[in-house]
Amino acid sequence: MPELPDVDVYVAALDHRVTGVTLETVRLKSPFLLRTVAPPLTTADGKRVVAVRRLGKRVVIALDDEIFLAIHLMIAGRLHWTPKGTKLGAKFALAAFDFTTGSLTLTEAGTKKRASLHVVRGETELTALSRGGIEPLHATLESFGVALTRENRTLKRALTDPAIFSGIGNAYSDEILHAAKLSPTQLTRNLDDVEVGRLFVATRETLLAWRDRLLADAGDRFPENVTAFRAGMAVHGRYKQPCPACGSPVQRIVYAANEANYCATCQTGGKLLADRARSRLLGKDWPKTLEELEGRA
Repeated sequence: MPELPDVDVYVAALDHRVTGVTLETVRLKSPFLLRTVAPPLTTADGKRVVAVRRLGKRVVIALDDEIFLAIHLMIAGRLHWTPKGTKLGAKFALAAFDFTTGSLTLTEAGTKKRASLHVVRGETELTALSRGGIEPLHATLESFGVALTRENRTLKRALTDPAIFSGIGNAYSDEILHAAKLSPTQLTRNLDDVEVGRLFVATRETLLAWRDRLLADAGDRFPENVTAFRAGMAVHGRYKQPCPACGSPVQRIVYAANEANYCATCQTGGKLLADRARSRLLGKDWPKTLEELEGRA
């Protein structure tokens, strides 16, 4: 799923392509994409784009008369910049936004169509789409700590909960926790002030570093390689590969359709976190430490 750094790159790419120009029309190939009925989608036709911005993990196109198009890409949705009027013939195409300067097409791979488009009028209705989490790059240490400890959650769940923090998902939460040297299963209310401060700094530095890196990689091109697994990540998607900080093999916890990647040496003092599926299968044979696991190799 595109997260804060990825969505910011989409926003930057769209900003200099469409801000100040006219949205002529929106073509829908899949009616299930549109999740609102009032105002109608045709309200956007012929409106000038006044800004492009991010709301959580949504790309928001702001038009004249306070009309907003809010696009949520979910897991498999992606945006593409094409010549104006490009046909929606691609297998995964859902919609095209035709501007005077070109067409923005929305695709979604796979059979589960989860991407969404909301058309709303006014800042109040737009804000209602937010889950209420604070913007991590705008937070102070104090507001970050208050949001983090409002409920006693594991750090992995707290960072990825849009009601707590806006825009952070599975990939960058792994990277943040590795940078902060904290376990994904540590409870938020068990953190001391030093650990909260370390997590605050790691959150800001990780998100900013990746946003700047992706912006530099895209240059003047429209970003076409948005993925949750990027070369240069420390632990996310790197199960069994060496941690760049210490060389220990990256570990994982699998839960439902997701997983958390971490370094046992850097983040858990060498302790292996229980993987529900494998630890249940192996029972008492489940290794408790990285040293024990490596001894069985």
